[in-house]
Amino acid sequence: MLLAIDAGNTNIVFALVADGGDIRARWRIATDARRTADEYAVWLHQLLQLEGHDRGVVTAVIIGTVVPRALHNLQVLASKYFGVTALVAGHPPATYGIELDVVEPSTVGADRALNVIAAHRRYKGDLIVVDFGTATTFDVVDYDGAYKGGIIAPGINLSLDALFAAAAKLPRIAIEPPRDTRVIGRTTEDQMHVGIFWGYVAMMEGLVTRLKAEIGRPAKVIATGGLATLFDQRTAIFDAIEPDLTIQGLGLLYRRATA
Repeated sequence: MLLAIDAGNTNIVFALVADGGDIRARWRIATDARRTADEYAVWLHQLLQLEGHDRGVVTAVIIGTVVPRALHNLQVLASKYFGVTALVAGHPPATYGIELDVVEPSTVGADRALNVIAAHRRYKGDLIVVDFGTATTFDVVDYDGAYKGGIIAPGINLSLDALFAAAAKLPRIAIEPPRDTRVIGRTTEDQMHVGIFWGYVAMMEGLVTRLKAEIGRPAKVIATGGLATLFDQRTAIFDAIEPDLTIQGLGLLYRRATA
């Protein structure tokens, strides 16, 4: 099976992907560019065993990363412990194969390109892909599958951390929807929940409305990332939720590169 590795700024996701593209298992670890290949191997080997897999089940590795310093140790993991040379998303032979119709194509993050590839494969027409990661990104994909640009906004965790760090008397709160739809908070924590949660919903709804107006054609909105389902319960802007869009993109890219 393919081991697909999505290395983001906050977490790295490892997933076992079957030949047909089905995701058989996935694991998440905090991103630390100093973590060695040996450390990854010990952690991953234990998780493979817990899922009933031997290390030999991995026959190929592909890596997509927005953390350049993490790449080397992930490549060593592939070669030393799985006996394969990892493909790297965006580099030959695993080039994206899509048009990056922006001013600086080389600066487009691997996660965003992979999301575009997977979303276009699954849905037709113009698309807006919203990814809830360290940053919240909005990516515009035209009906031909070209990446046209988008928006980068602070992720909700970043916003919450900044609020806690900068205001001495405000407590640290968990990310969760308010208990009801009222926006007049009666306690400090309620007011923070309202500001963070409903403020974020308002931002998303406003930006998606502006994006659709600028596109000028009907566009589906696809959400991905860990918090997508949380917001889906409180807004009607999403047409579909795809939690594993980036991993799906890695699987598609591997199959294209090895066809």
